[in-house]
Amino acid sequence: MEKETLDFVRRMALMAEYRDEDAAQHRERVRNYCQLITHCLGLSNQQSEVISVASYLHDIGKIGLPESISNKAGDLTAYEWDVMKRHTTIGASLLKGSSSVVLQVAETMALTHHERWDGSGYPSALRGEEIPLSGRICALADVFDALTTPRNYKKEISLEEAMTLVRDSSGHLFDPSIVAVFLDSASEVQKIQSTVYTALLAG
Repeated sequence: MEKETLDFVRRMALMAEYRDEDAAQHRERVRNYCQLITHCLGLSNQQSEVISVASYLHDIGKIGLPESISNKAGDLTAYEWDVMKRHTTIGASLLKGSSSVVLQVAETMALTHHERWDGSGYPSALRGEEIPLSGRICALADVFDALTTPRNYKKEISLEEAMTLVRDSSGHLFDPSIVAVFLDSASEVQKIQSTVYTALLAG
């Protein structure tokens, strides 16, 4: 991958950090989870790199939301939830039209990382393999990180509890094949959590 492309992606991702101080840690963990999953699925090194780097921008659309909603410390109202959902389409619009493979995949991930295997997700209620693989991978990585890290609206749960929820969501929220390789990689998942946290504390 060209150094200029990676630098551009990282600079775009930095924009979100001005709205959310936890974005950097979340972005790094999601990237590493995506990289782990792609390797376990047997994707090529190039495919793995594209998907993992593109995942930096999965939440880029949140810069288009009111901060009072995107960083609200509490439950969202029905109206606020409808606004929050727009970050998927906003993100895809921001990334649309690029000739870069990484940004094309980032567009797809921004749009589809909240789609769910059973069709219960948004924005398009895609089901099963209608959801692009990159979106399916990012969906699990994003939710798992949300479960295992504190947010301004909730406390975190343990890795073991999160793994149980992921297992129970196989075939419902998440692609069963992705769940299987993720569960089989519990030790690597734990390393990602501790390594990213320690590195970011060190500055």
